[in-house]
Amino acid sequence: MKLQTQRWIDRWVGQLLCSAVSLWARLLGTRAPKVDRQRAPRHILVILLSEMGSIVLAGPMFKALREQYPGVTLHVLQLKKNQEVARMLRLTEDAHFHGIDDSSPISLVRDIWRVSLAMRRLPLDAVIDCELFSRVSSLLCYMSGAPRRAGFTPHTQEGLYRGSYINCAIPYNPYQHISKQFLSLVDALESNGGPRHKAAPIRELPAETGLSVPFTPEELAAYREKLLRDHPVLVDRKIVLMYPGGGILPERAWPAAHYARVAQGLCAQGHAVGFIGLKEDMALAQDIKQQVGSEQCIALTGYTRSLRELLMLFHASDLLLTNDGGPGHFASLTPIRTLMFFGPETGKLYGPLPGPFGPKATVYESGIACSPCLSAYNHRLTFCDGDNQCLKRIAPDPVLADALQALREEPATA
Repeated sequence: MKLQTQRWIDRWVGQLLCSAVSLWARLLGTRAPKVDRQRAPRHILVILLSEMGSIVLAGPMFKALREQYPGVTLHVLQLKKNQEVARMLRLTEDAHFHGIDDSSPISLVRDIWRVSLAMRRLPLDAVIDCELFSRVSSLLCYMSGAPRRAGFTPHTQEGLYRGSYINCAIPYNPYQHISKQFLSLVDALESNGGPRHKAAPIRELPAETGLSVPFTPEELAAYREKLLRDHPVLVDRKIVLMYPGGGILPERAWPAAHYARVAQGLCAQGHAVGFIGLKEDMALAQDIKQQVGSEQCIALTGYTRSLRELLMLFHASDLLLTNDGGPGHFASLTPIRTLMFFGPETGKLYGPLPGPFGPKATVYESGIACSPCLSAYNHRLTFCDGDNQCLKRIAPDPVLADALQALREEPATA
């Protein structure tokens, strides 16, 4: 289903349904949590419908839930297309993953009904809605049947109504990194109810994601051998990966000409450049490759068949240049150095966390007055009409200098 269609349904149909459910909850008296505070939650549902990169940023939240509630059974509700990441990261047992198909309005409604019935059959004690102001996640939160319902409230923000039945609510804070806000949702489960939870402890930005994907040395060595066999031009060169695509939000992409300029400089110094992405990014990769005009520049779009293979590619490479999005967050789970570009959104809220190999990311932002422009309050709709000056003004030559310096500092991948 197209993103604009999802937004339209969420805005108009979602608000109507949230109003109806709020009235229903008021009549039944189910808005306030009726729970035994002496009994810790044993079954918790986490709703994470957003992009795959946010799953990595939610890692500290899952760690905090397990630490605060030892022995807890975690259930995870996601869009089916995003489940590969969560399963790879072992956020919970396979039997406790639940998916929704959003490929069409019919499949979306069908799966919402199916999942809601399945959730009510579970012995859920609590649910955490990690979405900011999505109405569908708010409705799923109530329909789960869990007595404790934690989520974000817009407080007095106009036009962001999502019902009044989130009974362990906290104010969304646009000045705090999203990982800290996910942790605040854990704190909200111990709230005494009411529309806003104010007694949360001080939370520091997590020192790491708390996530890892184990590989054996033999597995990594075999993959690197395959990579070099398939692309001999990479042999005896440091490998720089670039992700020039914008995904579902094209305005997040650093200009293709800037990527080409950096790639030209890297190839001139004897390094190899590979463009990554989905198969639909092939045309963009080929266009940039043509601009570069070097045999040391290759297209790897569609080369990896799974996210696990993408992580092995990161292990086999030396540097990643990427737009804001999933690859930059997945890279934090590997040793690769990362240069990441933000503009319509900001690294202050969505920057990658350090992973098991330590802090390896550098964030670039131009800092012009209109940046960042995408937020939970405008449903991530920008006013720049594709002219993303915030990213165009991040000049390629300083990035090239940083990339060359990073390659000098990093030992060659074994």
